[in-house]
Amino acid sequence: MSVVKHKEQRVGVFIDAQNLYHSAKNLYNGAKVNFGEVLKQSVGDRALIRAIAYVITTESGEEKPFFEALEKMGIEAKTKDLQIFLGGAKKADWDVGLAVDAIKMAPKLDTVIIFSGDGDFIPLVGYLQMNEGCQVEAVSFGRSSSSRFMEAVDDFMDLDKDPKKFLIGYRESKKKSKGGNGKK
Repeated sequence: MSVVKHKEQRVGVFIDAQNLYHSAKNLYNGAKVNFGEVLKQSVGDRALIRAIAYVITTESGEEKPFFEALEKMGIEAKTKDLQIFLGGAKKADWDVGLAVDAIKMAPKLDTVIIFSGDGDFIPLVGYLQMNEGCQVEAVSFGRSSSSRFMEAVDDFMDLDKDPKKFLIGYRESKKKSKGGNGKK
């Protein structure tokens, strides 16, 4: 399917902040996502109707400056408390909230952009495409994204293609690998 992008297109952005945070941290030695640049590049010159980041709050409140930075970029932060269970297990999941918001807003949008590589969003992608007529795009790190999810969306922006542009605190490895790993 060919992807259409034009300046009259109404775009909604739904950011699975935990997914991108952990992917960047694990793939790029603690680097952080430059959400402002990612938003700018993914939306382009199209009409951004709303951008929402789904984030987790902790008792320490250390994430507050991050929430403030998101707001300065024009990204609304929807928060949910980190759940800590009796055995010490922690849960911080916004998948259902993100999906419900995307479905509720879809009639006002031409394009939905999901900042995540989570395969759990495949049914959402199908619903938005078939029932709402939305073009669905995704933005994430290809190396940590579900291949089925990447195939389901109309367009996929791979942040691995230009980590210098999309990460804060990214340093290229000084060691250049000699030889391949046998994969093509």
